[in-house]
Amino acid sequence: MKRLIVTFCMVLISIAPLLAQEAIVKGRVVDTNSSEVIPDVDVRIQSSIYSTQTDADGLFLISGTELPQGEQVLLVLKEGYVTQQIPITVQNNETINLDPILLEIDLTEVEAQIGIISLSDNELDQDEGTSYNVSGLLQASRDVFLNAASFDFSATFFRPRGLDNANGKVLINGIEMNKQFNGRPQWGNWGGLNDAQRNREFSLGLKANDYAFGDIAGTSNIIMRASQYRQGGRVSFASANRSYQGRIMGSYSSGLSQDGWAYTVLLSRRFGEEGYIDGTLYDANSFFGAVEKKINDNHSVNFSAFYTPNRRGRSTAITQEARDLKGIRYNPNWGYQDGEIRNSRIREIEEPVFMLNHYWNIGEQTKLNTNIGFQTGKIGNTRIDNGGTRLIDGVPIPVGGARNPFGNYYQRLPSYFLQDPNPTAADYQNAYLAQQEFQADGQLDWNALYFGNTNATNVANGGNSTYIIQEDRNDDTQITVNTILSTKLSENITLNGNLSYRTLNSENFASVKDLLGGTGYLDVDFFAEGENTNVIGDISQSDLQNPNRIVREGDRYKYNYDLDADVISGFAQGQFKYRTVDFYVAAQASETKYQRTGLFENGNYPGSRSLGESEALNFTNYGVKGGAVYKLSGRHLIDVNLGYFTKAPTLRNSFSNARQNNDIVIGLENETVQSADISYIFRSPIVKARLTGFYNNIQDQTDINFFFTESAQGFEDGNAFVQEILTNIETRGVGGELGIEAQVTPTIKLKAAASVGQYIYANNPDQYLTSDDFADQLTFGDGTTKLKNIHVAGGPERAYQLGFEYRDPGFWWVGATTNYFSNAYIDVSSLRRSNAFSLDVDGQPLNDYDEDIARELLKQEQFDDYFLVNVVGGKSWKIKDYYVGFFATINNVLDQNYKTGGFEDSRNADYTSVLEESKRENPVFGSRYYFGNGTSYYINVYVRF
Repeated sequence: MKRLIVTFCMVLISIAPLLAQEAIVKGRVVDTNSSEVIPDVDVRIQSSIYSTQTDADGLFLISGTELPQGEQVLLVLKEGYVTQQIPITVQNNETINLDPILLEIDLTEVEAQIGIISLSDNELDQDEGTSYNVSGLLQASRDVFLNAASFDFSATFFRPRGLDNANGKVLINGIEMNKQFNGRPQWGNWGGLNDAQRNREFSLGLKANDYAFGDIAGTSNIIMRASQYRQGGRVSFASANRSYQGRIMGSYSSGLSQDGWAYTVLLSRRFGEEGYIDGTLYDANSFFGAVEKKINDNHSVNFSAFYTPNRRGRSTAITQEARDLKGIRYNPNWGYQDGEIRNSRIREIEEPVFMLNHYWNIGEQTKLNTNIGFQTGKIGNTRIDNGGTRLIDGVPIPVGGARNPFGNYYQRLPSYFLQDPNPTAADYQNAYLAQQEFQADGQLDWNALYFGNTNATNVANGGNSTYIIQEDRNDDTQITVNTILSTKLSENITLNGNLSYRTLNSENFASVKDLLGGTGYLDVDFFAEGENTNVIGDISQSDLQNPNRIVREGDRYKYNYDLDADVISGFAQGQFKYRTVDFYVAAQASETKYQRTGLFENGNYPGSRSLGESEALNFTNYGVKGGAVYKLSGRHLIDVNLGYFTKAPTLRNSFSNARQNNDIVIGLENETVQSADISYIFRSPIVKARLTGFYNNIQDQTDINFFFTESAQGFEDGNAFVQEILTNIETRGVGGELGIEAQVTPTIKLKAAASVGQYIYANNPDQYLTSDDFADQLTFGDGTTKLKNIHVAGGPERAYQLGFEYRDPGFWWVGATTNYFSNAYIDVSSLRRSNAFSLDVDGQPLNDYDEDIARELLKQEQFDDYFLVNVVGGKSWKIKDYYVGFFATINNVLDQNYKTGGFEDSRNADYTSVLEESKRENPVFGSRYYFGNGTSYYINVYVRF
């Protein structure tokens, strides 16, 4: 009997935890003004380990058998809102349902954030070649480090974790916005819509998100849905000396009416004759509209559209010689015409976007979001074409004297006249005259271009232009259809899924933008005279089907082809949330197809090699990821994320020279990405901190470079315009991030951030050259370029910040940060680091080659370290029902000079030439640099009602 009692007691003890009833605290958090749900709100039981976040529907749940019993305080925290402290009484076997919890706007936070968001305009409108960072608008969050990276580090083109923005995903209303051509978001497509973009969700790295599998630089989803905007309006004016000089913006949102309708409209204009860099005009208008109809509790339909046509004058990298003579604002692309600034390189974007979104609550726990996106329009980049040719007696004849017209052309600089190492042979007189002329002007002479096209000799020979303005055009039409499922299988398990299809037709061509006074332009290429050339009168034809064609303004010429891309993809994800651990697992799969269709038969590549359809490219890809947050306590957490996936190469890197032929890149492969990070997170009422270590490895990347070189051995003269194709590229990034802030008093906050990383090439990529000057692919030695352990260029590898904020109860605030940057490197010439460097023009090894000298010549340049001090502040007032305020910032208060990037010139890439250049005070073909702005300001004044 005793044994039976003992056995019964043991069984009872063992099953007691299973019989115990959980205590449950759940609820829904909504905005007081709009009554809309608020996602990503921190909810925690004070002084305990129990915490969670609201989901996309504003819902949260905390449960367990060991929740602290009795009277407790529930903290509800969200940036931009006043923190709620709600008394609750917790008892096992009981459920506390707090629905709704109302959060009120924190005026000091939200008005400051409005100002900070406005800073993102200069990132949004960067050119593709310099926009490395993820925009502050998209990455801003409660995370201390990410805020530092977005608003202070971005001025240096700092790249979080060393990643290009093609490694991140940007979505609007769940629709991916990354371009299929190069994988990057086109910031200019939604520039100037700041007030319509405040609702956003960002997941760092590969962390779980509800919309897509994502990428290693993170995933941003901007919610531009009419019902999600707070009712009211806002009018603002901004003045700056950065990208633009002025901006006017007005927006109004109706909120959701009783009959289920909501709408939002926004208009803005940004303008400036020039920004911080000389000659960089800015002319942009933006329109956004959204209307939503809530049909019933289960169905809602939203239509959004935005159109942001913008024109910007472009600048370029310059040599140290040009910088020393003209300063960091020098831009050779412009000159005066009739007393007005005219830039020859204008970037114009007109790509309206239309979205239709259907939101379906299938049940209390299941939601389906189906989206259709349509984008069309054009991107144009102008430049001067000085390849003018005359047609005399039916034969095209090259025009003499059509020299490069830019003020910084190497034959116009002092270094050109001083290049002879023998002092007695140096031309000091002409060097002095060149210096004086360059310092006095150094800009484009538009009058000389018009005169060259309209002088008597030219008119007598037919009047065709020698110089014209060429526009390189991409006219894209893209349709995206996707459906996003979210279902809560239980209180602890959520399933997400996505199916998506994108189809793109991209028309690519050059067009005649301006004949500059001439009557026409002969569509031939007199520069191409190599083995591939199918010639008429010793001149290559752009289109053999229309030889010796005279083109007029608006005509397509030089190249004309279509690119088509189709991508179908899907992902599934499970999220699991428990008392001590939250974790997720996800998988994705996709199928990608590319094809080029040539519309011109290029004279260098006759027949099907340039005309008609190319080989169809197909890529199958897959990926898996997973992660977990282990809650040591309510204040201490460990976060781990792992991922392995493959990606199709971009359209840009799939065809070796798409402007001229159908040739596919040799050795083209899917990229393979491996990623891991681990974070320690500490959070208390006073201190918040995150310390992260990360590792990213990307294999089988492809890159294509276009340049003129005098060091391409193996063909006649060694001079050619080449395409350099690099495949099998492997890069590796390892480092750490730290962000910490302390609310030391109710009004004073201290903060610090740091990033230390190393981003290098992990192997020697394969390399070959193509050109219309030689028939076959050209390789050197073992066919590789020696890049292993070279640093991948792209901003500083190390960045540190110390700062503070003071927020006065009288609704004014001020803050300052000191930022230190180091370990930034130049983008090296791959050609110099191939065997071509040590070969003579006949392809034989150089007799005077010295390994030690060569090693020094090829040492990667590291830029100088520098400090940047930034100051921000603002003030707001409430006047009856209106909120009036201003925000101001001064960047680089100490006016520091620094380089943000640059690249080596590959024109001279052999040992002998590079050695000669190294001995000159100012190399003739020196490296080119991008320089950061000096002291700049931004002021924003607004009225909200």
